[in-house]
Amino acid sequence: MGNGESARHWRYPQLPGVDLLRARYIHKTFVWHTHESFVIAAITEGVEEFHHRGAVERTGPGGLALINPEVPHTGRAGAPEGWAYSVLYPAADLVAGVAAETTTLRGTAGFRIPSVDDPQGARLVTAVHRAAEEGNALAADSLLRIALTRLLRDHGGPLPERTAPTAGARGAARARAILQERMADPPSLERLAAELETGPFALLRAFRAVYGMPPHTWLTDARVRRARWLLDAGTAPAEAAVTVGFTDQSHLNRHFTRIVGVPPGAYRRERARTYKTGSEELS
Repeated sequence: MGNGESARHWRYPQLPGVDLLRARYIHKTFVWHTHESFVIAAITEGVEEFHHRGAVERTGPGGLALINPEVPHTGRAGAPEGWAYSVLYPAADLVAGVAAETTTLRGTAGFRIPSVDDPQGARLVTAVHRAAEEGNALAADSLLRIALTRLLRDHGGPLPERTAPTAGARGAARARAILQERMADPPSLERLAAELETGPFALLRAFRAVYGMPPHTWLTDARVRRARWLLDAGTAPAEAAVTVGFTDQSHLNRHFTRIVGVPPGAYRRERARTYKTGSEELS
C-alpha cells in the first residue's frame, strides 16, 4: 500500500464465517460504515481511535475494539505512528452459536462496551491469525472458539431488544428498502421523501436516528457491501462498480478502500487465492 502502510484482508477456508484483516495504518481513515459481522480488533502497536455511538474511543497495545453488527463507526490513527492490529470478523450466527453452547447469555449476545484493555484476549485474537496463516486448521478453529467464549464471558451481554417502531422509524425503514432496491439509480432526498409522503428534513432526522448515518452515507456503505458480494463471486471490479451505482472503478476504489481497508483488486485477489487453496485442500 506504500507510505509505511500494509494490509491483508482475507479468509482461511477452514474458518468458515470469518474474515481476517491484519494491517498497519498511518494515514488511513475509515469513514462511517457498518459490518454485517462482529468486529474484534486486537491492537498490537500504536493507537486506534474511532467514533462509536456519540463517543470517541481510543485503543492501544493489548486493547480490543469490540463492535456489534450493524453499528456505525469510523477508524483512524490516534497517534503519529499510526496503529497495527489483527482483526476478526466473525459472522453473527457463528457468535450466536458459540454463545448458546458455552455461555449463559440469553437473547441475542453481543458486546457491552466498544473498547477494553485486555492483553490476554488480544493475544488470543492474534493467535487465531497466526494459526490461520500457518495453515493449522485445528489450532485456528480451537483458538477462535476459545477467544469468542472468553470475550463474550468477560465483555458480553444480551443486546437490547427492539422496541415497537415509531412512524418515523417505519418511514426510515421504507426509505432504506427503496435505496437498496434502486441502488444503481437512487432518488434524490426530496423525491424519496415525496414517495414516502413526508418532508426531506423529517426523513433525514428519522433515518439518522434509526441507522446512525444520513441516507447518502448509508447508501455508499451499502454499495460497498454489495460490491464485496460481487467480488466474492468473481465479478471484476469495473463491472462491480457499475452494478452498484458508482460512476466508475475509481469511485469504487476510493470508497471501498475507505470502508474495507484494502482496494477492491487486492480484496478480489485474496478471495480468488482463498477459494483456490480451499479447493486444493478438499481435493
